[in-house]
Amino acid sequence: MDLRQMEYFLAVVDHGGVNKAASALRVAQPSLSQAVRKLEKDLGVELFFRVGRGLVLAPAGEAFLGPARMILREVDAARNAVRAVSEVRTGRIDIAALSDLSTDPLSVWVARFRALHPEITFRIEERDDPAAVHELVTSGVCELGFLSALGSGVDVVAEHLVDQRLVLVSPPGTEDRWPARVPVSALSGVPLVLGERGTATRDYIEKTLRTHGVEPRIVVEVRQRGAVLPMVLAGGAVAIIPLRVALDARHRGGVLRELTPGLSIGLGAIRRRAKLTEAASQFLTFAKRSLSDWVRDIERCAAEGLSLVEAAVRTANETDLRVRRANLDISLWGDRRI
Repeated sequence: MDLRQMEYFLAVVDHGGVNKAASALRVAQPSLSQAVRKLEKDLGVELFFRVGRGLVLAPAGEAFLGPARMILREVDAARNAVRAVSEVRTGRIDIAALSDLSTDPLSVWVARFRALHPEITFRIEERDDPAAVHELVTSGVCELGFLSALGSGVDVVAEHLVDQRLVLVSPPGTEDRWPARVPVSALSGVPLVLGERGTATRDYIEKTLRTHGVEPRIVVEVRQRGAVLPMVLAGGAVAIIPLRVALDARHRGGVLRELTPGLSIGLGAIRRRAKLTEAASQFLTFAKRSLSDWVRDIERCAAEGLSLVEAAVRTANETDLRVRRANLDISLWGDRRI
């Protein structure tokens, strides 16, 4: 028994005969009749009584009518659900990410992607260890992984996305404490707030400082990166964090300074070699385009003579304005897309 046979059976019932059903379905009458007989054989019952040249629904046919309609409705629902996923109208994207990256840029990408695709849901698994992110992806628990150190391996496809610039953030009122560009060597003896030991960003900062002859003076160590900025803004110490994250501190009175030589840490994505779902594929494309736009706009502003921090501030303001306008368009017009 197959779906086509059930469709033919229902067409005969709905159209009152084989000839009309065949015409409506645009199939040859002998083919339709043969399919109905095959269905009866598969079920082991007569669905129709042959009366003269016509058909009359038999008791077994009456009993089969409701279930057949229900089965085809369920199949249609399944097809629509799959189609909706393939068209990125519904679905879920499972992502693994280093905790350093979950606040920004990942949370920003998710929010903006959902503004475009509101029926898409996300599940984000945070880990402090790159190996743990790698394991979540290779095991199939998550489709995508975002981390700083990509590493290598035949079981995943790794793609470097961007080098994140790191900047110095100090408490409000310390504008005169630092020059516009702070030498890394000037951080000797300066109290630092850093993330938990063993995280990619923490390890990179410590190693870089020591490379420049600075032994880090770590006065506060926090597990959650979200606690770093409140600690700095309250006057507890300074921090070295990604530029995009630091912009939030600036809005709240923090003082941002570029470091020299410049510090940067990579950001990349990994995925299994199996084909991504359409939703995950489009999200990855969206993330890469977002980063590309960010880098391009900062370079444009820097070319006008702005410092790195000033260029990032202008870029962030312009991006926020575009997003607000786009979200307004979506709320007004429902299905409008940017």
